[in-house]
Amino acid sequence: MSSEAGKKSLKVALVCEWLITFAGAEKVAAAILSVFPQADVYAVVDFLPEEHRGWLRGKKVRTTFIQNLPGAKRHYKSYLPLMPLAIEQLDMSGYDLIISSSHCVAKGVLTGPGQMHISYVHSPMRYAWDLTHEYLREAHLEYGIKGWIAKLILHYMRLWDSRTACGVDAFVANSRFIAQRIKKVYGREADVIHPPVDVDEFRACEEKEDYYLTASRIVPYKKVHVIVEAFRQMPDRKLVVIGAGPGLGELKKLAGPNVEILGYQSDEVLREKMQHAKAFVFAAEEDFGITPVEAQACGTPVIAYGKGGALETVRPETGCFFYEQIPEAICKTVKDFERRQEAFSPTDCRAWAESFRVSRFCREFEAYVESKMI
Repeated sequence: MSSEAGKKSLKVALVCEWLITFAGAEKVAAAILSVFPQADVYAVVDFLPEEHRGWLRGKKVRTTFIQNLPGAKRHYKSYLPLMPLAIEQLDMSGYDLIISSSHCVAKGVLTGPGQMHISYVHSPMRYAWDLTHEYLREAHLEYGIKGWIAKLILHYMRLWDSRTACGVDAFVANSRFIAQRIKKVYGREADVIHPPVDVDEFRACEEKEDYYLTASRIVPYKKVHVIVEAFRQMPDRKLVVIGAGPGLGELKKLAGPNVEILGYQSDEVLREKMQHAKAFVFAAEEDFGITPVEAQACGTPVIAYGKGGALETVRPETGCFFYEQIPEAICKTVKDFERRQEAFSPTDCRAWAESFRVSRFCREFEAYVESKMI
């Protein structure tokens, strides 16, 4: 791929998992498609709403048989046991380059020795590997017949996931944290290219108001309930919570009068709240974590759990860390942050966030593919 003409002559396939919304994995796929606009797009299922399809450039997504199974639009994850079989039915034989965007089964497409398969991994299947027991607890599947069935399925998924790693020529991880997971699970080295963040959608703001902000899906591993409990213990400090999910009702019961739970909000409201927050609080152990970067793009420092991707998205001059997912650790770090608040400038936060912009990802990913195709 030594010239632009050579790049354009490549027959390229982009393999995704499920296209349901336009979130992190889809934004990576969109950036890859901007680098290789000739690529054909494949997915296990495609139920992406019309308003989110612009990045596909009018392409028809080629899907698997799961697309037409009963209830697939709402319950596609229920067909997880069939997804390894489904992804293997996609015919990749006519392509020079296959790029999979994978956090579940996309990397398992079948390729031949004359083809280059590069897998951009958001994470190996968390629920099948190191987070298995946490997943089973949260799903109340530790015991009983349903529990044993779930454990058997996850055992099968681990065997399949491990075997199909052999079909990948080069792994790219979205963070050093995920590169470590890839090494642990697949025994393979992975290069790191941080995902694209559309920082141009956010504007830095110098004027901060007297509240802290957290925003995410309200699910157990995001630990929003730990943040809310911490602020219950600090009644003189205000917390704003944005997000929806199955735990929203319980969260409202837990919240004290100093915690404002807004539920789901539009992107415009989220941006406005991020711009004016004193700091963004982030308690999850994430693979990468785009939201803290977006907060910094608004000129807002971050108070984050010091593990996982946050260690790569937050710097000492743009935020601070706590190292236990407990309310007391958050309380202590909030107070430490307030003592040093003047040290965190919106300009520094914005400048750091700029290093994650979409153009940087496209440039790095194109150069990486070129190095592998020589």
